Amino acid sequence: MSIRFAVIGINHNHIFGQVDILLRAGATFAGFHAIEDDLAAGFAKRHPGTPRVEDKARLLEDPTIDLIVTAAISDERAGVAMDAMRHGKDVMSDKPGMVSLEQLSELRAVQAETKCIYSVCYSEHFETRSTVRAGELVRQGAIGRLINTVGLGPHRLRAATRPDWFFERARYGGILVDIASHQCEQFLFFADTDEAEVAAASVANRANPGHPELQDVGEILLRAPNATGYVRIDWLTPDGLPVWGDGRLMLTGTEGTIELRKYIDPAGRDGADHLILTDRKGVRRIDCSDVRLPYGPALIADVRDRTETAMKQARCFKAMELALTAQAMAERDASEGR
Repeated sequence: MSIRFAVIGINHNHIFGQVDILLRAGATFAGFHAIEDDLAAGFAKRHPGTPRVEDKARLLEDPTIDLIVTAAISDERAGVAMDAMRHGKDVMSDKPGMVSLEQLSELRAVQAETKCIYSVCYSEHFETRSTVRAGELVRQGAIGRLINTVGLGPHRLRAATRPDWFFERARYGGILVDIASHQCEQFLFFADTDEAEVAAASVANRANPGHPELQDVGEILLRAPNATGYVRIDWLTPDGLPVWGDGRLMLTGTEGTIELRKYIDPAGRDGADHLILTDRKGVRRIDCSDVRLPYGPALIADVRDRTETAMKQARCFKAMELALTAQAMAERDASEGR
């Protein structure tokens, strides 16, 4: 038995991937709500058999709908999620799930009260085969005990195509919240811990003076009981790169390393999901093309069985807590001239 889901808020293109995750896993798409006619037209073209619902209350109050999916404007996602949980619906949100520590606190309280599932779709992990395979290798002890991660998340800005809210700090949440939440989640996952803290963080606008509220580069130093992590993200991907960003992850263990070139191997091999394992036996590439992506099926099973197999609830929140804490630290230090 599968589940039925609905969408509320389609302001980021990540919504297409979120819906595809569920459809691939056998869920039924019951309907969507969007107030923007232009966005709704493009979305309906992609999903022609799915009704657009003018009043979102119809979706929230429909007892046959199990899960609400949202990629609303970033500062509105927490409100959508809390409304859904108060109606007894589980939630899959695009990242960032919220844009302030206050919103995080509210979400945690509502989730604890309702016992609904609140999941953030960290796609740079859940939808990247090389990341999933790297997790399997680390769990198998392929590089010994993990001691450090380096996560790099460069993105292409494409400023002319972005909506106004994308450049408003209060709406998008800051670059560490908007992008680095991916890397924070991966640090927790690979270090296999929910105990971590931000040791240092910074943000800046280095190349976009025409958009003064945009932060186009950011860094975080993370610390856990048995591992450390470094994160660097930016909006500086050059136009010459044929993909939106050269996302990379470096995992260092006591007996080896794993390097991921997630989306491209510049001037190297074609395709995506390049995984390079170095251990005592040598250096080898590992094919990730047949890796199963478990997040969608696991989330559907969690909704049905009330389990936590797709992602632990505590880790989902902790990843956003790290990103939000780092953002606040970086902006405080910047305002004090550090």
